[in-house]
Amino acid sequence: MKEAIVFVDANNWYHNVKLLFRPSKISIVKVSNLICRNLKLKLKEIRWYASIPDIADGEKDYYDHMNFLALIEKEGVKLITRKLQRLSAKEILKKKRETIDSLDLCENCKQLIEASFLDLADIKRKEKGIDVWVAIDMIKKSMVDNECDVCILISGDGDFVPAVKLIKEAGKEVLSAFVPFGYSSELRNSTSYFIVRKETLTKCFRDYESKKKHTIKGDFDSAELEKRGKK
Repeated sequence: MKEAIVFVDANNWYHNVKLLFRPSKISIVKVSNLICRNLKLKLKEIRWYASIPDIADGEKDYYDHMNFLALIEKEGVKLITRKLQRLSAKEILKKKRETIDSLDLCENCKQLIEASFLDLADIKRKEKGIDVWVAIDMIKKSMVDNECDVCILISGDGDFVPAVKLIKEAGKEVLSAFVPFGYSSELRNSTSYFIVRKETLTKCFRDYESKKKHTIKGDFDSAELEKRGKK
């Protein structure tokens, strides 16, 4: 049986799953096991790549996040984390100007927007190097250390395509899985891919218990997961 390592781009996963459910309700262990059972793969490891917020940006969010990380680590998930990096004042001003200039507004409207509309709160921070870290580890684990036969990437980010192509050229398999929205068509065209639907996620809730405990094991796996794309 082929061995697989699951690489989770946690920030990308979080921002898309939250459009359906509170992400912390979903067990990434259940999602990973569901995929591997459908493919008849042996799940070797789940690696969770995430940025950590600054406590100065809100103690509640910070401690909620840290408690969640402690929970999934207890479940056996390997954590790889980095702190969010703050943008410099110069970077903030540049980002602000680029955002305003991208809008089709007259000069008077631009001044009003600059004074009162643009909220800089969500651009004060940036995720630093998480996607690069995921890509490097996928290459290292599959090609250099030969620790797995298959890389399963849980992300919808098209930035992973170059790494995917490199791994495939080395004769290793790469699969991607994500929710229907936020799933790059370029990434899907580069891998066999899995659309994890809403119904699947509900069965991957941490507190989910099947009402059909007497049914065969395959009932849980077969109905909700779509496999598409090229090998």
